[in-house]
Amino acid sequence: MSWFQRWLRRAVPATPAELAAALWSFAYFFALLAGYYVLRPLRDQMGIAGGVRALPWLFTATFVTLLAAQPLYGALVARLPRARFIPVVYHFFVANLALFWLLLTLGIAPVLVARVFFVWVSVFNLFAVAVFWSFMADLFTSEQGKRLFGFIGAGGTAGGLLGPVITIVLSVPLGPANLLIVAIVFLELAVFCVHRLERSAGVAQGPQQGERRVGGSAFAALPELMRSPYLLGVAAWVSLLSFGATTLYFMQAHVVAATVHGAGAQTRIFASIDLAVGLLTLATQVFATGQLLKRFGTGVAAGALPAVYIAGFAALTLMPVLIVVIVVQVVQRWMNFAIANPARQVFFTVVGREEKYKAKNLIDVVVYRGSDALYGWVFDSVQALGLKIGAIALCALPVVAGWLVLSAALGRTQERRAARLAVPAQGE
Repeated sequence: MSWFQRWLRRAVPATPAELAAALWSFAYFFALLAGYYVLRPLRDQMGIAGGVRALPWLFTATFVTLLAAQPLYGALVARLPRARFIPVVYHFFVANLALFWLLLTLGIAPVLVARVFFVWVSVFNLFAVAVFWSFMADLFTSEQGKRLFGFIGAGGTAGGLLGPVITIVLSVPLGPANLLIVAIVFLELAVFCVHRLERSAGVAQGPQQGERRVGGSAFAALPELMRSPYLLGVAAWVSLLSFGATTLYFMQAHVVAATVHGAGAQTRIFASIDLAVGLLTLATQVFATGQLLKRFGTGVAAGALPAVYIAGFAALTLMPVLIVVIVVQVVQRWMNFAIANPARQVFFTVVGREEKYKAKNLIDVVVYRGSDALYGWVFDSVQALGLKIGAIALCALPVVAGWLVLSAALGRTQERRAARLAVPAQGE
């Protein structure tokens, strides 16, 4: 065995049969999030360019767009096998990016295009990542997910590190519009990884798995969600995730708009936040995520994020200033990506295949962005009533405390379901 093979076996917590699928999953997530993180600072700057007062409307527009897109996605999943509908989704987003590049290059309706782009990136992020994690939940069992999802997530984190670096270095000399071409290249690389991953997965799952349709109805997601208390609990967890993230995002937008002037300076701050989050997350995913999930379980791992929000909102109650907002934003995103998100993805390894693609997408996309829209208007309304950032943070504390309790309950249920699924597998 060469030194590289020995290092690889230590670095990747996969069996020899899982190794190829784990590495292609890593590469797939790397390319996907590298492309997204090239776009994210542009989205945040364009959100401010359109005026912070327009943010609730942009969040609402995102939710309405997702409501319209959800049944279309459900129909695609029902009619096409996994090996076909996943590339179709990403090629569609590539075509959209090419259109945005043309509009921005020609300077057509820049304010309107900026607002539409903000909405589009928010839709793209959720759909693209939700499709990825649905694929992962379909490929790997609960036990495999605990071992591998941290490593696979590290691929996305590494891509998330590269994206901000590209934006920081090239945003001024190339201009924002030309960075869309970079994102297109990364998305096409992600599609290539999908094809390679299907080939690797065929070895472990059987060659027909990727060609087998999920089936069912285009509108099956909502009934699946409503008849499952477990999935309703996961949906509530995701809605509370949106509550914390949206509240903090609006705080960040208002504080940055008030204290940092100039599109270039604002874009660099957002990109620097992304870079700091990426470095912390990558180190945690490589060295700690798998061990923490195996030792403490999904409940503790998922609960780590609301615990951070409890501390963060308490700090913002006392000191609602730029540096505190930035620190809390970095820490909560670090904890989300490194610990809580892998735990949340493991939640879905114990549900049926149709639920993994339809109900999961409804939760990760529509429920999340619907919650974004709702909480965006809540933030705007309480500000209109005269509450300042410190007072809003104080009001948020009991909500995130309830989120912490829900995390523990979901973790216990997931472990029971995983144990029941493992019994037949051991008897085969």
